[in-house]
Amino acid sequence: MTLTTLADIEAAAARVRGVARHTPLVDVTIEISDRLPMRDGRSVHVKCENLQPMGAFKIRGAYNMLLRMDDRGSGVITYSSGNHGQAVAMAARTLGVPAVIVMPTTAPPNKVAGAKALGAEIILEGTTSVHRRARAEAEAAARDLRMMPPFDHPWIIEGQGTCGLEILADLPKVACVLVPVGGGGLLAGVAAAVKLRNPRVKVIGVEPAGAAKMSTSLAKGEPVTLDSVGTIADGLMPVRPGDLTFAHARAFADDVVTVDDRQIAEATLWLHDRARLVAEPSGAATVAAIRAGVVDDIDGPIAAILSGGNVTLERLSSLRAED
Repeated sequence: MTLTTLADIEAAAARVRGVARHTPLVDVTIEISDRLPMRDGRSVHVKCENLQPMGAFKIRGAYNMLLRMDDRGSGVITYSSGNHGQAVAMAARTLGVPAVIVMPTTAPPNKVAGAKALGAEIILEGTTSVHRRARAEAEAAARDLRMMPPFDHPWIIEGQGTCGLEILADLPKVACVLVPVGGGGLLAGVAAAVKLRNPRVKVIGVEPAGAAKMSTSLAKGEPVTLDSVGTIADGLMPVRPGDLTFAHARAFADDVVTVDDRQIAEATLWLHDRARLVAEPSGAATVAAIRAGVVDDIDGPIAAILSGGNVTLERLSSLRAED
């Protein structure tokens, strides 16, 4: 299986420049605690992918892939829990290409509305990535649409890797990069970019304990399909990593750790209340790992990717009520 090269990622960075933002690294002091009151803290550089045009890192891979397509057929289609769908819709609108997005029936309404507002046709199907992928493949065959998978494709991975190049450029002395893990596209790209540029930097994936598909797969030595998943982090809920993203994680990532939903909820609220950063639960997973003390042994600057900020005030209020 061919892995993404540094040259691939550098070329992707040139393609997405001007559409995907070079997002800032914001210095915050993150208090470390299992429960309040908090006992101490450490300085962390938060990579604010919530500031991308559609609110998440996914525009990097989606725009890169669409630009690389020679044949776009009658349009493009993807299957997504939300953020990748919005990214495909935005990339397609930018390039004048029709887009169809298959989303789960449980998709957050704001993400459905966001993709619709960008001009995409929305189809709701099932509750897992398996359900929506099957529907997307059927629609693609019937309607001459070209598939844009959410994570398991080299063009998607190299696009997501541009986030890692930016971290290295803005924080040359970084010791560790924390990456949220859903299907593994962001981890695959960032880990490849970082390790191929500076192998001394640690790259650690973070996924919900209720959807621990990548850590389970790495322990098994092959991609594993979970029987079920359950987590408040809707963007990190695939039941299986991709074959290609798994290969990248095994080759380049130092570790994949898990955090529970309580820790994710607390991190989401902490980012809003204390750091004044808007994160969806999926995006806050890396900060949850820091607050839980999972990476206490890192000696040097840490960059934590805040992968998305597509969360409503109502959702934040519900997390607060559940806390």
